[in-house]
Amino acid sequence: MNVTPGFGLVERARAIAPLIAGEADEIERTRRLTPAVVSALVENGFYRALLPQSLGGTEAAPEAFMLMLEEIAKADASTAWCLGQCGVCAMIAASLDHDTAHEIFNTPPGILAWGAIAHEARAVEGGYRVSARWDFASGSRQASWLGAHVRILGADGVPRKNADGSPEVRTILFPVASAILHDVWQAIGLAGTGTDSYEVRDLFIPERFATFRDVPQALREPGPIYRLGTASAFSLGFAAVSLGVARATLDAAIALARGKHQSLAASAMRDNQAVQGLIGRTEGDLRAARAYLYATANAMWRDLAATGEFSATHRAAVRLAATWTIHQAAKVVDTAYHMAGATAVFRSNPFERRFRDMHAIAQQLQARDTHYEDVGKAILSAV
Repeated sequence: MNVTPGFGLVERARAIAPLIAGEADEIERTRRLTPAVVSALVENGFYRALLPQSLGGTEAAPEAFMLMLEEIAKADASTAWCLGQCGVCAMIAASLDHDTAHEIFNTPPGILAWGAIAHEARAVEGGYRVSARWDFASGSRQASWLGAHVRILGADGVPRKNADGSPEVRTILFPVASAILHDVWQAIGLAGTGTDSYEVRDLFIPERFATFRDVPQALREPGPIYRLGTASAFSLGFAAVSLGVARATLDAAIALARGKHQSLAASAMRDNQAVQGLIGRTEGDLRAARAYLYATANAMWRDLAATGEFSATHRAAVRLAATWTIHQAAKVVDTAYHMAGATAVFRSNPFERRFRDMHAIAQQLQARDTHYEDVGKAILSAV
C-alpha cells in the first residue's frame, strides 16, 4: 500500500489544533507564538516536516506538508504561517554537509528562519564577512538559527558571477544570538508571526555555513522534495494556509447562519434563500480552489518523484495554482465576513481576526498579481 510520506503529521496537527485555538488570543495579544504552542510544534516534529530523513526529519511529500499547514491554519493563521516559513527553510539542510546540518537542526529547538534576499557579503579567508539588515523574517522569534540570502563580493570587492553570468547568491546561516532582532512587525494581520527585521554587524560566516539555495547541483540529498526547491514549496505551503483560514471562516459563517435571526421579526438566516444560495456558491468556490491546488501539487509530485526533474511547466503550474488559490480564499473570507453582518466586527467572534489574517496573506509575495503575467508569458512562449 502506498502511503504519502508524512501523513502522520496531518493526524498530529488535527490533534493539537484545539491547543493552538485556545492560545490564539494570547498569540494575537503578544504578537508571538506562545511557549505552549512552540513546544507542541517541536514535540510533534512539525518544524522537521521537510528536513531530510538522514537528519531525523520526515522528508514529507508536498501533500502531507500542505495538509498539515491547512489543519493548523484552521486554528490560527499566525502559527501556520510561522510553521510554513520555518518548515521550508529547513530544506536548506539538503545543501549543507551533514555535520553542519546536524549542528543547526539537531540542537534543540533546531528552528531556522530567514527573510528576503538583500545586501552583500565579502569573501575573506575561510568564509565571508557581512554587515546588513534584512526584513520579513517570519518565525524568527522561535528560531535558534537565522539565514540570509546575499550577493557575494570577491576579496577585491568585485561582485562574483555564476557560470551563466548571473550574480552569485548564497544563503548564509548563523546563530540567532549573533544577530540583533528589531521589533517592527506591527501589522493588520498575521500579528503573531513576529515577522521582524534582523541585523548583523561585521559578522564572520565560516565557509561551511554558506551554501546555494535551490541549485540542484549543490544538493547533497537524493530526495525528490529538494528538487522542488524552497520557492515552490513556499508557494504551495502558504496557499494551503490560505485554504485553512478560508475553511475556518466559512465554517464560522455557516454555524452562525444556523442559529442567527437577522432581526426580531425575521426568520432564521438558515431559512433565507439568499443566504442558502450564497453559502452553496461559496462552498463550491472553496472546494474548487482546494481541488485545483492539490491536483496541481500531486500531478507535479508524481512526475518529480518519477523523473527527478522539476520541469518549467510544473513550476509555472504550481505558481499559478498557488496564487489563484490565495486570491480565491480571500474572496471566500470576504463573503463569509460580510454574511456575518455586525457580528463579524467584534473581536470575541471568529471573523475579524481571520479577515485581517487573510488580507495580510493576500498582500504577501506569494499572492502578487505579477505571477499571472509570468505564467501568461510562459504559456505564450510555449511551442
